[in-house]
Amino acid sequence: MMLYPKWYDPFSDRLCSLEEVLSIAEAQSRSWREDHHGWRAQNIRLWKRKTFRSFFGQYGRIDFSNAPKDMREVSNIPPVLSWAGKTEHSQQNIIRVEDGFLRSRGLGANLVPPLSLISDDLGIYYDPTRPSRLEMLIMQHKDLRDDQRQRVLNVIDRVIRGAVTKYNLSGNCPNLPEGHRILVPGQVEDDASILKGTDRIRTNIALLKEVRRRHPKSIIIYKPHPDVEAGLRKGDISQKDQNALADVIANQANPAALLSMVQEIHTMTSNLGFEALLRGVEVTTYGAPYYAGWGLTTDLGSVPTRRKGPITLESLAYAALIAYPRYFDPVTEQACPIEVALARLEKGDIPHPRQMNRLLAKLQGAIATPNPFWR
Repeated sequence: MMLYPKWYDPFSDRLCSLEEVLSIAEAQSRSWREDHHGWRAQNIRLWKRKTFRSFFGQYGRIDFSNAPKDMREVSNIPPVLSWAGKTEHSQQNIIRVEDGFLRSRGLGANLVPPLSLISDDLGIYYDPTRPSRLEMLIMQHKDLRDDQRQRVLNVIDRVIRGAVTKYNLSGNCPNLPEGHRILVPGQVEDDASILKGTDRIRTNIALLKEVRRRHPKSIIIYKPHPDVEAGLRKGDISQKDQNALADVIANQANPAALLSMVQEIHTMTSNLGFEALLRGVEVTTYGAPYYAGWGLTTDLGSVPTRRKGPITLESLAYAALIAYPRYFDPVTEQACPIEVALARLEKGDIPHPRQMNRLLAKLQGAIATPNPFWR
């Protein structure tokens, strides 16, 4: 199996190792196992429907038109895919879908399609009020096999060397003063992770005030959320308040570059906290993000007691980056492993949205809705 045959990677058009072929086969067999029965879907915006067909419709039909609006009174039917943020807490028989942690090269609010999606049959990772499949996977992978540990170490190394983050936005970093530097990432204040995962501190200005109170002599760098900077979401802080509470305002700065220049990050629930852990940066949380409560962070918010740490960073990363999400290659239009998604992000080998992307995406979604043959 290892020495006699030659193995081929169709994503990069080269010979490869057996281990690489196995990761490809694993991704594609998962796609078949989960999708060949077909899906019904609800709460999926028009512009996302073509992406849903790509991710979940390779082996079976996706029906966007016949999913009941209220699943509580329905039984003995296959589960329904539903966008997590649009799904009521009480709904049953639902697979909640959300963006993965290595999403794209560009903002979802700008309708850039994702490279990864999460489907969760228990809850969703950003909602600590109920268990999620991610929590189960973290606990299941508390003791990694040698091959799993080596694989995730390779993934972490590529994430760091390639300066890969969730959105992979470019941008220059400001000059930072010398001293103990703390990065405070802004968030979208009406985002579900804030509404579900925080209690006392729930706004960007409250977070900045608390960090300044706790660390009066540190250099505080505030990075506004890119969706807020773009004027697409809620969470803006006045320039006067920013200047009064932070030493540096890192507008449109590259988050990977910032993480290499700071000693700590303080956040409510931002995924930047997870990206900081991967890079060895100390993380303090004021909410209950999915990476809190496992013994890897300093937690000042209310974290579920069901999270049984301590675990290793490798176990957290394996669950969050390999076991939990599904990845899709926009070049070959096939299910793929994380290594292929990383290669696309590293090289920028991703089809870029064209002008009038919003109108075109909605038109494609409208066509996809009634037509079972649309792919």
